[in-house]
Amino acid sequence: MATSEAAREPDRDCPLCPRLVDFRLKQRAAFPDWHNAPVPSFGDASGRLLIVGLAPGLRGANRTGRPFTGDYAGNLLYQTLLKFGFARGDYCERPDDGLTLVNCRIANAVRCVPPANKPEPSEIKTCHTFLVAEIAAMTNLRAVLALGKIAHDATVRALGGRIAGNVFAHGAVHDFGAVALADSYHCSRYNTNTGRLTTEMFESVIGGIRARLG
Repeated sequence: MATSEAAREPDRDCPLCPRLVDFRLKQRAAFPDWHNAPVPSFGDASGRLLIVGLAPGLRGANRTGRPFTGDYAGNLLYQTLLKFGFARGDYCERPDDGLTLVNCRIANAVRCVPPANKPEPSEIKTCHTFLVAEIAAMTNLRAVLALGKIAHDATVRALGGRIAGNVFAHGAVHDFGAVALADSYHCSRYNTNTGRLTTEMFESVIGGIRARLG
């Protein structure tokens, strides 16, 4: 049964993680025109692909209110989605740019921006319920792309699997029955600048998903 939107998305003033609440309030005071709230998922809930990131970036999604929008990681992610037909339009680093996702949805393992971009294990665990509900709502889901180990581990648990039997590795694909979980290094500035993740490596992973889904 599909879950309700309320079950999938935390409230704007979600109180569940005290450290994140404190950080959120400080950001609201410093930048009152920013989103500064849990960032909702973006895209087609009836799609076959779910992309799971780590958490909103401070000056990206936390500012704009749309996943991977306004930060460096979004440049590679959205350009690659456009290239492989999972997006339509133009990505202009703002939520009103008209970009739409095609057969694809993006969510984060942790919905609120964490200090230093590092959520604590308790915060990942608390947000688990929203990722479980997100996956349950996507009744046509056939593939999940996890960006980084934290997103991978959160997704494995949300799919009912065990981390020990599904170890994160860039380019790996894990079988969860009707759903395939594909891994990629996160498309962060650090990973791309250091060469840990190249455009070709990232395109190979998403191209593999495109071939799987047809």
